[in-house]
Amino acid sequence: VQLQASGGGLVQAGDSLRLSCAASGRTSGTTMGWFRQAPGKEREFVAAITWSGGSTTYADSVKGRYTISRDNAKNTIYLQMNSLKPEDTAVYYCAAKMGTAYISYYTGPNAYAYWGQGTLVTVSS
Repeated sequence: VQLQASGGGLVQAGDSLRLSCAASGRTSGTTMGWFRQAPGKEREFVAAITWSGGSTTYADSVKGRYTISRDNAKNTIYLQMNSLKPEDTAVYYCAAKMGTAYISYYTGPNAYAYWGQGTLVTVSS
């Protein structure tokens, strides 16, 4: 699976932004995820979605503000980010792993084998 993330930028607190991740290769039977890494911090899970069934899971820190979705026809997943906060500032990465079981349990970066390049999101106060 090859992944290409895009859509980052500089926004103000309270604004919205949508990230995209174009996938190629085998996507059926995969779980697609978004992670983020702020300066000086570890990479953390943000959200995930199963490619075929559309089951989703979110980190508590973004629940209610972020929405992950997929467009099977375009082989693309999205991360709609609303009510952005300065603490959301980070490099955002899309990732993929084979398998769709227990997506709320397997949220560590090590569970994901395929990674795209990051896209920087900066939220100013």
